[in-house]
Amino acid sequence: MKITDLLKPEGIKLNASPNSKESAINELVDLMYASGNVNDKEEYKRKVLERESESTTGIGEGIAIPHAKTNAVKRAGLAAMVVPNGVDFESLDDEKAVLLFLIGSPDTADNVHLDVLSRLSAMLMDDNFRNRLINAKTKEEFLSIIDETEKEKNNNDTKSTSKGYRVLAVTACPTGIAHTFMAAENLETKAKKMGISIKVETNGSGGIKNRLTSEEIENAECIIVAADKNVEMARFNGKKVIQVRVADGINKAEELLNKAVSGNVPIYQNKASENIVSDETSESIGRQIYKHLMNGVSHMLPFVIGGGILIALAFLFDDYSIDPSNFGKNTPVAEFFKTIGEAAFSFMLPVLAGYIASSIADRPALAVGFVGGAIANAGGSGFLGALAAGFIAGYLIVGLRKLFNYLPKSFEGTKPVLLYPLFGILFIGLIITFIINPPVSAFNTWLSSALNSMGDTSRVLLGLILGGMMSIDFGGPINKAAYVFGTASIADGNYEIMAPVMIGGMVPPLAIALCTIFFKKKFTKKERQSGLTNIIMGLSFITEGAIPFAASDPLRVIPACAVGSAVAGGLSMFFNCTLMAPHGGIFVFPVVGNPLKYLISLIIGSVVSMFILGLIKKEVTEE
Repeated sequence: MKITDLLKPEGIKLNASPNSKESAINELVDLMYASGNVNDKEEYKRKVLERESESTTGIGEGIAIPHAKTNAVKRAGLAAMVVPNGVDFESLDDEKAVLLFLIGSPDTADNVHLDVLSRLSAMLMDDNFRNRLINAKTKEEFLSIIDETEKEKNNNDTKSTSKGYRVLAVTACPTGIAHTFMAAENLETKAKKMGISIKVETNGSGGIKNRLTSEEIENAECIIVAADKNVEMARFNGKKVIQVRVADGINKAEELLNKAVSGNVPIYQNKASENIVSDETSESIGRQIYKHLMNGVSHMLPFVIGGGILIALAFLFDDYSIDPSNFGKNTPVAEFFKTIGEAAFSFMLPVLAGYIASSIADRPALAVGFVGGAIANAGGSGFLGALAAGFIAGYLIVGLRKLFNYLPKSFEGTKPVLLYPLFGILFIGLIITFIINPPVSAFNTWLSSALNSMGDTSRVLLGLILGGMMSIDFGGPINKAAYVFGTASIADGNYEIMAPVMIGGMVPPLAIALCTIFFKKKFTKKERQSGLTNIIMGLSFITEGAIPFAASDPLRVIPACAVGSAVAGGLSMFFNCTLMAPHGGIFVFPVVGNPLKYLISLIIGSVVSMFILGLIKKEVTEE
């Protein structure tokens, strides 16, 4: 059903001048009744006002779309009104409504009013379309503009469906919580403004969503891969591919899209027989190492977070006085939680090593990395040993692959099922047991003793550094380095380290949210609206909420956030706060050691960042 099928000339009023929201609704209801769509005008009006009392339908940008679904409507319809001088409709952006549409829908199961509402809302986001409607001289011209725009949109949709998308994209980050989806949204938004049809596949924490099909890949001009971990690349063999960091998908979407449609993009040549690889020939050594590491970390985190929180709950529900040496398993409930948590933790290091190895040399290296990580864990070299095991296992398989290339082709089928696992596991066992474990295990023992013997000044300094690191790149390599250090410390039984790490990551979103409230003139209207969501993100320990603000003003936002995070981390150490859970934000505060002082540290750090940012950030001017 077209929009113009629902809107008749009798339901349109140009140059209206209502003096209030209620009078505007009265006029719109009269127009709906004059169109013959309503059998009980008063009941319909009551339903419209009732819907309006729930939340305003003034969606901003000078638009209001009041609506109601009721038996008082005999057939679905629209009414429209243009108010050149505007009317106060309590809109979300506090601006007057100039263009008003009223939707009426009968109370049936087809939800036609929701379908119309979504299509109409999408069209009204076009500035040119809105302005043409507002300036229409006649009702016929008003209807013609709607009909023409809707037909054009349908033609574009049909074209995209039949011929595929001009540009495809894949976004992925190690944790898959925020960067992945922010990059996808920004690419889609910019592409829409530029008139480029695009489909974005997200490789997030919940798995792959909106997966690209082989037909779409075949028909696309270019594929943008904005990822900080390895994604399935073999499917793009022979296509033009742009490979960048996920942050570029957030901050450089327009630049990437322009490059994608320019035609000046190299052809991607896949160089491995397995599926999950990336073309590293154009990447620096540091970038390659980071991607391999993050591939391991992203697969490890679910075990760390799930197991860590369960272990923390075990301590929360246990009674220390029963048997201090068995704390965490003194009561049946505590023992249940700790047993499950420890089982999850036991997979942490093998998974880390296994997926680092598979990132380097694909599936043949997975088992070798797993075994190397397990031996490192059992031999006392812990996180650092597993890290080494992952890289050694990966490059060990790369070496074996080259060595076995000299074998006759008749051995090809036995390589992945016999030769790689046999020699790979044997060699990784020898290397980790006799070369890696002894020195790394000794280093871990020294590090643990050093942390335990640290004086107050040294501990505060460590808290300052870790807290500040969490706010340098908001989920990037520096942030992840601090976080991995914190989680590894939990696994080793050192609970002081994770406290400044988590609090340092909570400060940036909270500080920005506070700043948008107390320093409103320093932010645009859109930033103020999105700033409020940062309260939830900050309390949930999702540092990535600060990224859009840091991207638009990095020289002010990053230092301000880093100082506040460092202050919070230092205070956490000063107050001897501990944290047994590797994630969860305010929701795991019950398992924090000295929770009240931890909360005070968080508040002080957030307020410090807020004031610094409020003072150094420039005021914005909006038209």
